[in-house]
Amino acid sequence: MQRVFVFLLIICATSCDYFNAKKVASEDILKEELKTVDFNVVDTYPTFSYCDIFETKAEKKTCFESTLSQHITSSLLNETIVVSQDITDTVVLEFQISETGELTIKHISLNKTTETEIPEIRNIISNSLNTLPQVFPAIKRNQPVKTEFMLPIVIAVN
Repeated sequence: MQRVFVFLLIICATSCDYFNAKKVASEDILKEELKTVDFNVVDTYPTFSYCDIFETKAEKKTCFESTLSQHITSSLLNETIVVSQDITDTVVLEFQISETGELTIKHISLNKTTETEIPEIRNIISNSLNTLPQVFPAIKRNQPVKTEFMLPIVIAVN
């Protein structure tokens, strides 16, 4: 009987490791998750309501970019711009769309000649973006996220 009791005691003492559950810290889970998430790729690009008719991610992105560039172009065409020399320039518009769909201009890169000949171009572009229809933010893992874009705009004034 003593042998059985000693045997059971030894088994209980050595088997305690089988019942220990490993605790995983939330920081470890977060670090592992961050390794697998590519923050440069979103699940759904920012969009306008009428771009929802498209099915694929690429089509929706194209719709967003073309709508944005057409809106800016039409604003520029509605302005009366008088220049003393011909201008052909590519304006690079860097902007950000917040988690709430607000569009913010970060930087407008333009040629010195363009800036001299059309000093109000920054205001024209800013005003055209203020009149955009509602922008829906990008989605990453079912959460709205902030995104940044660069949009080239070709300016040709004769």
